[in-house]
Amino acid sequence: MENKWDIEIKPKKKLLDVDIKGIWKYRDLYRMYVKRDIVTVYKQTILGPLWFLIQPIFTTIMYMFVFGGLAGISTDGAPQPLFYMSGILLWNYFNSAFMVSSNVFTTNASVFGKVYFPRLVVPLSGITSNLIKFGIQLVLFILMYLYYWAQGADLHINWTLVLFPFLVFLIAFHAMSWGLIISALTTKYRDLTQLVTFGIQLFMYATPVIYPLSAAPEKYRDLISLNPLTPIFEAFKYSCMGCGSLDWGGLLYSTVFMCITLFLSVVIFSRVERNFMDTV
Repeated sequence: MENKWDIEIKPKKKLLDVDIKGIWKYRDLYRMYVKRDIVTVYKQTILGPLWFLIQPIFTTIMYMFVFGGLAGISTDGAPQPLFYMSGILLWNYFNSAFMVSSNVFTTNASVFGKVYFPRLVVPLSGITSNLIKFGIQLVLFILMYLYYWAQGADLHINWTLVLFPFLVFLIAFHAMSWGLIISALTTKYRDLTQLVTFGIQLFMYATPVIYPLSAAPEKYRDLISLNPLTPIFEAFKYSCMGCGSLDWGGLLYSTVFMCITLFLSVVIFSRVERNFMDTV
């Protein structure tokens, strides 16, 4: 027989009720998560934080050999190491922040099931901890940049470099918003995780990481431009090396796209967190 309850207790939470005050209240927990992400990952490794530098260096060398050497893909006149390092720098941050956000529920299910705190603390700490890793790799890029500048390389740094913090902000919240949507879906459809892991690798080739937009076949150029990350990567390369292009319309499109997906992701995330323990 089906039980009929006289009183049913439900959380008083509206659709757009985001606990901003709660996030600020749990700022100590936020800092703890950031520290955990940075320290514990490399705690028992031999090289430790040096992996932050080793990975982009070896990836750059591989890209130079495969895409610059064998495939002969143009870098718009920029030195190959700088061109590939700039793309790797931004892509690594996007990929890391996305993966952290897309695994929020499945990775932290044991914690979420025992104690309450604003769940958005976890993805926010994820994009922050990866921002610190990004900063370490940025120092490597700057040192490489200064070396080529001293060697007299044809580098055209310009005033649009002031947009760099804004570009990083766009990448961070693109990654987080897309990741939160995936995280909400994977609580019910676990095999989606495998699809996303494979799909994000393919998505890199739809983003001008290893090639400038101008080098893409003309029939695919408009399609690649629909990628909201495209104007971000192009703007960064244009600002520090003079290659690529600065598309103000593209940056506006990317910003609007980010705002819409961030809004949707927070709504979906808030709805799923109410009863995700029943499905995880």
